[in-house]
Amino acid sequence: MPPTRRTATVEFVRGSVRGTRRRALATLPSLFTLGNMFCGFFAILVSIRGQYTLAAVLIGLSVLFDITDGAVARLVGAVTPFGLQFDSLADLVSFGLAPALLAFTLFSQGQDEWDPLGWAACFAWVACAAIRLARFNTTIDPTADKRYFIGMPSPGAAGVVLASVFAFGDQMQGRDRLWVLLVVLVPALLMVTNIRFRSFRSLVSPKSGRPYGLVATALLLVAGFAFFPVVTGCLLAYGYLLAPVLVPLVAPLAKLLPAGLKEALS
Repeated sequence: MPPTRRTATVEFVRGSVRGTRRRALATLPSLFTLGNMFCGFFAILVSIRGQYTLAAVLIGLSVLFDITDGAVARLVGAVTPFGLQFDSLADLVSFGLAPALLAFTLFSQGQDEWDPLGWAACFAWVACAAIRLARFNTTIDPTADKRYFIGMPSPGAAGVVLASVFAFGDQMQGRDRLWVLLVVLVPALLMVTNIRFRSFRSLVSPKSGRPYGLVATALLLVAGFAFFPVVTGCLLAYGYLLAPVLVPLVAPLAKLLPAGLKEALS
């Protein structure tokens, strides 16, 4: 039967609703990316005002937003070139500029005097973060092992700064504490190396089909941060920093793990 005006109107409305729904789902990951950038920008502002702990908390929230936007994009099927570039720009703010400025304000104690060591170390962080993100975006190898990143990811590197601020932020202030620059330089250089770091995408992916590992990890992290936040943060940050060295040493112990846990971590 030929379509009537009523059926044509109904189909038009249905098509508009479906199109609106698709656009809303495609926009959802970008909202999390925008939250990532907002927290990073806010962290820069409060670092300048000397609120170092708050700045560290905000960068930590940026890490959560960064993990979530990728998971949401894969869940709704909205992985796009625009989303990839937008995520990298947000990461440069949150994990490039914000940690560098946080470390610099701690080292210089908010003073405007000439501080070549602090400037050089913190600029090296920003430069390495930018190189790391640009290399990640332009190096697309379909045959590469998706379980690993080449070079330390910028959120993981920023986690080292955050854990250090929470653990001994009061002892990080002052130009006489040159060891503080190692907290910046070591993760910065690891970002641009060819050392492989575990990505754990399979563990946090909503489509992984293995929710038990995700649920167990989330519960452990919530309990750890609730009762022992500083210790948990340091174990996560410095454990990931040293993972390329520690994993080969503890690999023989993997035989003692249950088969399901080994599959989730593989």
